[in-house]
Amino acid sequence: MRRFSEMRWEIRQTTKEKIMGIFSMILSLLSGVALFLFGMSLMGDGLKMVAGNKLEAFLYRMTNTPLKGVALGTGVTSVIQSSSATTVMVIGFVNSGMMKLKQAIGIIMGANIGTSITGWILCLSYIAKILSTATISAVVAIIGIILRMACKRSVHKNIGNIMLGFAILMTGMQTMSGAVSPLKDSPTFTNMLTMFSNPLIGILVGIAFTAVLQSASATVGVLQALSVTGILTFSSAFPIVLGIGVGAACPVLISAIGANKNGKRTALVYLINDLFGLILWSVIFYTVNAVVHFGFMDMIMSPVAIALLNTVFRVATVCVLFPFIPKIE
Repeated sequence: MRRFSEMRWEIRQTTKEKIMGIFSMILSLLSGVALFLFGMSLMGDGLKMVAGNKLEAFLYRMTNTPLKGVALGTGVTSVIQSSSATTVMVIGFVNSGMMKLKQAIGIIMGANIGTSITGWILCLSYIAKILSTATISAVVAIIGIILRMACKRSVHKNIGNIMLGFAILMTGMQTMSGAVSPLKDSPTFTNMLTMFSNPLIGILVGIAFTAVLQSASATVGVLQALSVTGILTFSSAFPIVLGIGVGAACPVLISAIGANKNGKRTALVYLINDLFGLILWSVIFYTVNAVVHFGFMDMIMSPVAIALLNTVFRVATVCVLFPFIPKIE
């Protein structure tokens, strides 16, 4: 009887330790996401302040052709690190009558490409193994805080904010990677990722997760962190990437609630662009795969592979839609 009681106590202790371990991992992951989002926001705000009103001026003056609009949308979004922020800005211009809907469509397409640049920036933390990410983040953070605290000119303070934002973003990325790294030995986690290889479930996870975080870049960052475990396959990552764009449309649609008719149409263009990409490429890819059975479906994804997949998907969607801008309008 005594032996039975001891076994029950040991089971309880083991269960309690497992629950506490899971709770600690989730807390660490969420804190990494929080740091990532704050760093991205701080870096984007600093870049916008350094550029002053030039971004807005470029947006509504340099879009006389659709191709210029795509290029400008890509460039601006690469700078401010948020396709949602670019689109919300454009909705404001269309709403006020400073920009036509046709001009806005090109910029929104470019914004969808520009938001994938963040994934490549995050790859720096995995590619640059000579200097550890902690060392790079520390050096950038020290220089950034010196510029912010010691300099009097606002442009230097804003450059300091950019550097601090970058350091915080990298720290958040490393926190996320550290939180999920023990999962590579977990059969439960492996089974969960296998479940994502179901296209419908993977797409819904991508949409829901991005809608909650309100950032396509953050969801890509989490995927890159998960890929460090070495068990994230192409079949699991691809449907999530497909769903990310649609989820990122949520804050854009919310921002257009008080806009006029053309402002709401502009927000709808953002959703249509990503929804079309999701439907087109999922139908084509999975139909062809059912016939030829791609051999790379079980390929292990790396952070660079995630960034490349995200960029190729977005560029391919824009290339298909670009000739139909008048029809979309």
